[in-house]
Amino acid sequence: MTRSEHVGLTAYQVQAFIDHGFVKIETAFNADLAKECRNALWAEIGLSPDDPASWNEPIVRVAFKASPPFVEAANTPLLHRAYDQLVGEGRWLPPNGLGTIPIRFPSRISTGDDGWHVDMSFGFETTDFMEWRANVKSSGRALLMLFLLSDVGADDAPTRIRKRSHMTIARELLPYGEAGATLRQLSASGYASTEDCEVALATGAAGSVYLCHPFLVHAAQPHRGQRPRFMAQPPLLPKSEFDPAAPPSPVQIAIRQACGLSF
Repeated sequence: MTRSEHVGLTAYQVQAFIDHGFVKIETAFNADLAKECRNALWAEIGLSPDDPASWNEPIVRVAFKASPPFVEAANTPLLHRAYDQLVGEGRWLPPNGLGTIPIRFPSRISTGDDGWHVDMSFGFETTDFMEWRANVKSSGRALLMLFLLSDVGADDAPTRIRKRSHMTIARELLPYGEAGATLRQLSASGYASTEDCEVALATGAAGSVYLCHPFLVHAAQPHRGQRPRFMAQPPLLPKSEFDPAAPPSPVQIAIRQACGLSF
């Protein structure tokens, strides 16, 4: 284990996560491993990186990949240390793969999936995704994560992130208690309360990972570049329900600061 893997995030990065809602880790896994993942995905979708004429759809989605390269990418020593630092030691489950994986191709065709949103965390037993839920304790989700499996520049459909929006969403979830709010309830205003947030783009070299607060408002966008963008956006799952007796993690500190809570 290298020194950076042992140390993990700096104190500045942890504070940036609390304040802004995300932190970028460069070279969270290496470029060769990212290439292995891309090769596996090309084979999965039956297309070729050398045949742009066959890229007929603006987006192809792969639900989940649990083969060794994907498991390895999600479980590097550096990422494990960062999970400990943001969520708490012993409070998260090691990822058993990566998914979902939206592969975006250069296209002028609208994909219709580029609205601002927050990922829901529980209530998945219903097929109506608008009834999926999130609560102020973030039951069912420890982190939102963005794994860049290819180089992503400003024109390559990088995920848009509203900085500090996690604070606003925490306050909006508070009145709903443990039962939480549905996606329908939370999105009724189109997330207008976060419109003034500064927007950051999830760009970087293949192997970069963005670790995000579960309440962060984010959105896709069209691909205006030249090469397909490969990214996985899995959750980090909690090992158990929130334990008020445990020291607060940075995820929880951000919620407390936003809401003035004592839990």
